[in-house]
Amino acid sequence: MHGWGANAEDVASLLPLIKLPDYQFVLPNAPYPYPYSPIGRAWYDLRVENMYEGLAESRQVLTDFLESLESTTGVPLSRTILSGFSQGGAMTLDVGSKLPLAGLVVMSGYLHPDALTAAKSEIPPTLITHGRYDEVVPLKAALKAQETLKSLGVAVEYHEFDMGHEIYPETLEVLRNFVVKTIG
Repeated sequence: MHGWGANAEDVASLLPLIKLPDYQFVLPNAPYPYPYSPIGRAWYDLRVENMYEGLAESRQVLTDFLESLESTTGVPLSRTILSGFSQGGAMTLDVGSKLPLAGLVVMSGYLHPDALTAAKSEIPPTLITHGRYDEVVPLKAALKAQETLKSLGVAVEYHEFDMGHEIYPETLEVLRNFVVKTIG
């Protein structure tokens, strides 16, 4: 899932770099328009005056979408990995912790306040990647997510990279290895 202001097409451009030709990728667009660009999308508002406006609605839209995937793709949630970057990573942790998914991938993401309070009893194995020089989502957000998940008994794989708020090819290699290890 894309971040705030991006869209599914941005993510689609990365797919060849992941090098998983026999896997199916589903790339949803967030439900809200991004306030600063006609082509950008948002899972919820991040402007200070409207912080998190739309989050509850996006949670429901995303949950409904994920629960419909098996009927549209033939792939059960137990063989599905939810992945997101930045705001999409926060949505991955939030919604993915409540569904019987195979795994979660959070790239340069963060935890929503109280995101894991209603988590199901077993949160899927989770990969967290983050840039040491991220100027948008501070590294401490990734460390907090890792610490919180570990305290809940989640199997967490954590990687930092010498990068900012971006996705490097090395990040995609780690993602690829996590997918192969998690669902074969």
